[in-house]
Amino acid sequence: MQTIGFGGGCHWCTEAVFQHFEGVQKVDQGWIASSDEPSRFSEAVLVHYLPALLPLQVLVEAHLLTHSSTSLHKMRDKYRSAVYVMDIDQKSAVQALLKALQSKFERPIIAQTLKFGKFRANDAHFRNYYLKRPEAPFCTRHIQPKLAVLKERFSNYFKHP
Repeated sequence: MQTIGFGGGCHWCTEAVFQHFEGVQKVDQGWIASSDEPSRFSEAVLVHYLPALLPLQVLVEAHLLTHSSTSLHKMRDKYRSAVYVMDIDQKSAVQALLKALQSKFERPIIAQTLKFGKFRANDAHFRNYYLKRPEAPFCTRHIQPKLAVLKERFSNYFKHP
């Protein structure tokens, strides 16, 4: 099993995105800080997955497609566009993937590759937000459209209920 972190949008959305992939064993929702800026936390998730079942490329591409990965909007402190890596090999792989995936986007990808530093879990009542209330207005407005894109784009890896 491998672990990687993703941040870029609301952690409720990000959690739901990765919970819907075959090969993902667990998604921890909360805040992540990089080792370079240990006091700067932003909303993010840790994804624990089986690389034999789910390629890193699918995870990175899904991340880029489900948040504003080309926008430097005013909420970037709270919603830092980042992939938090655990080691130098993962960093090299992610940087190569970001470069290769750039051709699929009209504007430059702003997602940073950062060394994982610290994680703080969200309160228990906010974890598994989408799984507990898929019909909530926030979920139908923000999460379900993202899941529809992923289901179409990555049907071989998407969990079908």
